[in-house]
Amino acid sequence: MFIEYTWLVPLIPMLCFLIIGLVGRKTPEKGGYIAIAGALLSFIIAALIAYEYLTGDAYPNPVTEQIAWFQIGDITLNLGYYVDGLTCMMMLFSSFISTLIFVYSIGYMGDQGPRKTRYYAEVSLFLTGMLGLIVSSNFLEMFIFWEVMGLCSYLLIGFWSFRHPEGDAASANAASAAKKAFLVTRLGDVCLMAGLFVLLGEFHSLHSLDYVTLFDPSSIAAADPEMLSLGMLLVFGGVIGKSAQFPLHDWLPDAMAGPTTVSSLIHAATMVKAGVYLTARAYPLFIQNADVMLFVGIIGGVTAFIAATMALNNMNIKKVLAYSTISQLGYMILALGAGGYLVALGMDMGGAEGSALVAAGVAGYTAGCFHMMNHAFFKALLFMCSGSVIHAVGTEDMREMGGLHKHMKITSITMLLGSLSIAGFPLFSGFWSKDLVLEIAMEAGSDGTVWFTVLWILAVITAFMTAFYMFRMWFMTFMGEEGHASQHCHGESPKTMTVPLMILSVFAVLSGFFIMFGLDAMVSFNVTDTAFIVGGGHSEGFYYFEELFTNPYTYLTIVLALLGIGIAYLMYVKKTVDPGRFNRNGESWLYKALSKRWWFPDMYNQISWKFGYGIAKGVNYVDRQVIDGTVNGLSGAVVGGGDAVSKMQTGHVQDYSSVILLGVAILSVAMVAIAMFFGGM
Repeated sequence: MFIEYTWLVPLIPMLCFLIIGLVGRKTPEKGGYIAIAGALLSFIIAALIAYEYLTGDAYPNPVTEQIAWFQIGDITLNLGYYVDGLTCMMMLFSSFISTLIFVYSIGYMGDQGPRKTRYYAEVSLFLTGMLGLIVSSNFLEMFIFWEVMGLCSYLLIGFWSFRHPEGDAASANAASAAKKAFLVTRLGDVCLMAGLFVLLGEFHSLHSLDYVTLFDPSSIAAADPEMLSLGMLLVFGGVIGKSAQFPLHDWLPDAMAGPTTVSSLIHAATMVKAGVYLTARAYPLFIQNADVMLFVGIIGGVTAFIAATMALNNMNIKKVLAYSTISQLGYMILALGAGGYLVALGMDMGGAEGSALVAAGVAGYTAGCFHMMNHAFFKALLFMCSGSVIHAVGTEDMREMGGLHKHMKITSITMLLGSLSIAGFPLFSGFWSKDLVLEIAMEAGSDGTVWFTVLWILAVITAFMTAFYMFRMWFMTFMGEEGHASQHCHGESPKTMTVPLMILSVFAVLSGFFIMFGLDAMVSFNVTDTAFIVGGGHSEGFYYFEELFTNPYTYLTIVLALLGIGIAYLMYVKKTVDPGRFNRNGESWLYKALSKRWWFPDMYNQISWKFGYGIAKGVNYVDRQVIDGTVNGLSGAVVGGGDAVSKMQTGHVQDYSSVILLGVAILSVAMVAIAMFFGGM
């Protein structure tokens, strides 16, 4: 009854985008209420679809419906929807969190005047892109919505490219950040498009890019393993770009130049989650090669560690959260890589031992998806709390804050809950999924390759750093002496901003318990000789509670998290430990390396100038001198010839006769020459 209306989930925000664009200026809040209504309606429909699917007879088999879009030769490209457990989870939290962000925007963007119309139109289109990507039934349809999000990210990151509240320099920074995000993610998108071409070529006999067709085990078995591996590596290149994984991670901190609500959308509910979702969605193809999954795991583990180091000494409250997003995305990719590696080994091995490895790999898939959901809640909360702080004090520099707890108790407490969650404090949502990620990495190291043992060590160190820099941020913002900005604090934010914070804080605390009440079955999968089915596993209930608290390494991560919180407390509240003694007051090599993001921006600039600029000059030369030169030359020849011929129009019959005789003579000579050339006469 409801599943057949799945297409409405992305269509409603699209209609809101059109309505706001046409008449938004004439409505209350310049289209804000329309955007909220659209997101809320999409969430309600998504909830009805999820309930019907998960309680219906079709579960866990995917429900899909398609119509022919267009045909190229024998290849038919379709439009449709694809509903399974992963789809349900993704569209629920994306639409729910987006609704809260739109409500929050009423207060945060309240001073933008007529520009709010553009903002609400763009965020509605942004949500359309994410929801459309989630429910798509094939890779091409997914890629179209993927690009819609890329366009919207460019527009929203650069929202303050003109008339920024902080002046022209900030406007230029926003424009530069928008272009950087667009170009870097486009590099990944080119890889993704190339990967889809490889898949289309390899599965050409199937005449489509539909998930149902490509995920069929018999279709996969008929494909060339090497070409399939190449295609999936290229597809993962798109994931690296969109989800800001190493080495294309540097665009995400600069994206903080946009409004904080945009940061929350990009980091929590939409864009960067798209890459993780694509990895999970294309899992049947990824797990065909263990080396591919090892590469995926290495990228995730290295990203998590490097991004965490760059957050240790950053003074911008939003950029600290941006680095933490990159790091947590690395955790998700690590879990999917480790789980897929075990599944690939188990499928090759076969037998009882192989089945055990596959079962362990399924737990990695569940952990990655579970952490993606938990992260969406607590990261949306953290970004919106940071926006509340910025709204009150007018700066993003934590050195000018401090002592804000007494001025902003709701923001302070909710941000504390979000920080405890991301730090992996016991029983908070981040604790459950983070420790499951670490557990699957260790499992892959003990049963697979030493590479995952190294990645587990990096991930454990990252957990310690996460607890330290998150509470460094919280203590610098809300505790201690009041800074210059805190002395001019406007007080607590309006209810349109604080109510969404309170709602999200509940999920930041409790969403981890979802895994005990069926979420693990919803985002598990079964591999058989005839199908790859997401969902349908048996809910383990309190198995995860027992598993985590009987694992000694869980207590190691708890101790490290508490140690990180304690060190931050001693440094930034009690002041008994001087941070300067570790970095020689900013003069140490390590401090400079972290401040300069390990020199990645400098490296990108050098590559752009030495390589990209040279290519651009070459393309410009070909465009201006060859292409334009050829066109201009032909037009000049035609105009010149016309001018020359026009001079023969004298009006005298004798002149026309001479021209005709000359033409006949030339044609006669040409015909004789041609005949002689071909052996005639």
